[in-house]
Amino acid sequence: MALKYVVKKTTFGFDDTKAEKYVARPFNVVNVDFKMLCDQVTKVGFVPRGTVKAVLDGLIDSLITYMEIGASVNLGEFGTFRPSFGCKSQENAEEVTTETLKNRKIIFTPGELLKNMIKSVSIQKLDVTRNSSSAPSGGGEEGGGNEGGDDGGDEAPDPTV
Repeated sequence: MALKYVVKKTTFGFDDTKAEKYVARPFNVVNVDFKMLCDQVTKVGFVPRGTVKAVLDGLIDSLITYMEIGASVNLGEFGTFRPSFGCKSQENAEEVTTETLKNRKIIFTPGELLKNMIKSVSIQKLDVTRNSSSAPSGGGEEGGGNEGGDDGGDEAPDPTV
């Protein structure tokens, strides 16, 4: 197994020349939804699908409970979830209020198992055929994206279209 990438032409706006260069963008072969994940865990764990779903639902509810109070939640080798936010800087301390907070988010830090996997996984250029008329939607201009892939057909998408 390997991660896939496509080559995209990108315009860099941080310089005056608006230089166009080519960069590698991740291409997600498939989106794994909740049902697919539960089915896979059922197959490898020999646990009924309903039990897997109940445990994952309970995990999500528990993550919410703890992160709502500002806790960092460590899931062992899987990783750690923690709530966070940004803030607009102010001239003095009194001006820093909840109204200056922005970009609420959840930060995920992978555990050792996932860190080791991503360090060692191979990466390959997506082998595409020129006769395809559909462009991949994964790995768009703003990072990795979480779309794209094939829908079970045999024809590979053409990332140059």
